[in-house]
Amino acid sequence: MPDIILNGPEGRLEGRYFHNQTPNAPIALMLHPHPQHGGTMNNKIVYTMFNSFKAMGFSVLRFNFRGVGRSQGSFADGEGELSDAASALDWLQSVNPNARQCWVSGFSFGAWISMQLLMRRPEIDGFVSIAPPANMFDFSFLAPCPSSGLVIQGDRDDVVPESAAAKLVDKLNAQKGIAIDYRIEQGAGHYFENHMEVIDSHIQDYVSQRLTAPVE
Repeated sequence: MPDIILNGPEGRLEGRYFHNQTPNAPIALMLHPHPQHGGTMNNKIVYTMFNSFKAMGFSVLRFNFRGVGRSQGSFADGEGELSDAASALDWLQSVNPNARQCWVSGFSFGAWISMQLLMRRPEIDGFVSIAPPANMFDFSFLAPCPSSGLVIQGDRDDVVPESAAAKLVDKLNAQKGIAIDYRIEQGAGHYFENHMEVIDSHIQDYVSQRLTAPVE
């Protein structure tokens, strides 16, 4: 998997990129969990998401937020990390100017950042959000939510209670034209130990359906 260095708002950003050679291949950006709690682009869930999109024919990028790994800068309370994500998406689009779809996917803190990016970038067609921390961060900016997507949540998550994720999903599903596919994984905690194959299955099932759905 090629190592890449991107130009970010605070200096270099370290990433891993897979390029699909198919003309007009769709693109997807992966965002990792909280940098101050050990989150990196090599997190198992982020790695699983990356490979799920790769298997479906996407060109895929995952990267380290500022201050993580070889990425320069320091943690900036989410605002800076959102800028990092926007820069990473800029790079991904520059390498794939004719991509037929654009997706964003995030885990925990990365899910919060990814959904903020969704609001800023109307070209994003869909999202995958795993354990969105609706009990810790404000998601009220999703008004209205610009795209439908998939939310995966463990029913034994002791970091993000399933009830918090369900409340967020209910609010989004109440919006006109938005359909959130909410999948609760039985027996899974926040880090989905021993549930990676199920995460991969959920992502490929949902996204492949969206890719082949007729455009309305």
